[in-house]
Amino acid sequence: MLTMPASLMIYVATQPVDFRKGAEGLALLAKDTLGHDPMKGVAVVFRAKRADRVKIVVWDGSGLVMYWKRLDGSGFKWPPIVAGVMRMNGAQLSALLAGMDWTRMRAPRIPQPKALA
Repeated sequence: MLTMPASLMIYVATQPVDFRKGAEGLALLAKDTLGHDPMKGVAVVFRAKRADRVKIVVWDGSGLVMYWKRLDGSGFKWPPIVAGVMRMNGAQLSALLAGMDWTRMRAPRIPQPKALA
């Protein structure tokens, strides 16, 4: 199981990429094309043309890590294919990696506290 710190910024590349690329190639693509450098403390999620594969690159403090997963018998729920990136939180990433529909996850609305006494 992949666990990410709550403070980690997670970005999803919405366009499919060439999955023959390794960690360094994807990190360079993220930096040059998407404007988010995995070496600077962000995780970047990439999808393949087939919706059943995902790669994530992130710097863990001692090296560049690439997480790769393929779903058997189904595909991941991806955002529409458009240019650019979108932001995702850790709970949504966990749901995506589990093959769930992460778009249905919503943070509860917490009302502002009333003034004390």
